[in-house]
Amino acid sequence: MELVLLAVAVGVGVGVVVGALGAGGGILAVPVLVFLLGMPAHSATASSLVIVMITALASLPHHARHGNVDWRNGLVFAGVSVLGAVLGSRLSALVPEEVLLTLFGVMLVAVAIAMLRRALRTRREEHAEAAAHGVRGEIDPDETVAVHDDPVLDQPGPDTVEAADGIRRHHGEPELPLPGAAPAAPRLPLVLGAATLTGFLTGFFGVGGGFIVVPMLVIALGLAMRRASGTSLLVMVVVTGASLLARIGTEVQVDWSTTLVFAAGSALGGILGGPLSTRARPSTLTLLFAVLLGGVAAVTLVRTLGG
Repeated sequence: MELVLLAVAVGVGVGVVVGALGAGGGILAVPVLVFLLGMPAHSATASSLVIVMITALASLPHHARHGNVDWRNGLVFAGVSVLGAVLGSRLSALVPEEVLLTLFGVMLVAVAIAMLRRALRTRREEHAEAAAHGVRGEIDPDETVAVHDDPVLDQPGPDTVEAADGIRRHHGEPELPLPGAAPAAPRLPLVLGAATLTGFLTGFFGVGGGFIVVPMLVIALGLAMRRASGTSLLVMVVVTGASLLARIGTEVQVDWSTTLVFAAGSALGGILGGPLSTRARPSTLTLLFAVLLGGVAAVTLVRTLGG
């Protein structure tokens, strides 16, 4: 009973952080499950897959209703990712726990650095936009202002709109290619590489991989950021499901009671923490996420390497 209550409390705490910062739950769930709930590393990565899949399934209908899911491109990307997911899942079960957690800590450091750079770039863009508005005076209410979502921080905002110029936009961003422009051919090698890497990281570490999926959907397929964020949920449902199936036949066991209670608590915390995200600038949220990941990475590496 104590473990169940702890799982609920920790799950709510993680959910609040995820809801407030917009961070992917999988990348936080693994160290929490290992170091706070005492779960073996291999079981924690499998449990994290369940948590990510439940979260994605719960979030997908909202994005689908608002037209923010590109089903065709999402299913193609997910299908390619399955190969990497199966490979990562089978390989993860063979790696010693200390090595697995060390590699996970290194990945956290890399993502923290990437998010820190993104936060600084977003802060510069915010300052530039504020300066531009200060020069022009009040913003024209009919003007479409481009506001960029973050691949990890999926900020709330308007969904698909049809602007006066006839360009279909998502969250202020035009879908590519623009009318009159030649269709942009998908960068096939980039898509294949990104999809395979996403599947591998998901299967190996039990993370969602949205920090890779969203930028690749934008860069390689020309999707607007908000639509890429919605489409990434579809990718995660398929990839996490494949990763879990690939663990069948291995010695990895899932503690279903703790995992489901943790997932329920995390979902509740996400609802409570969600409104907090509207009270801060995207750059501030991204910076907080980077700092959080850096702290989790330090704890993971110190606890693992320090014995």
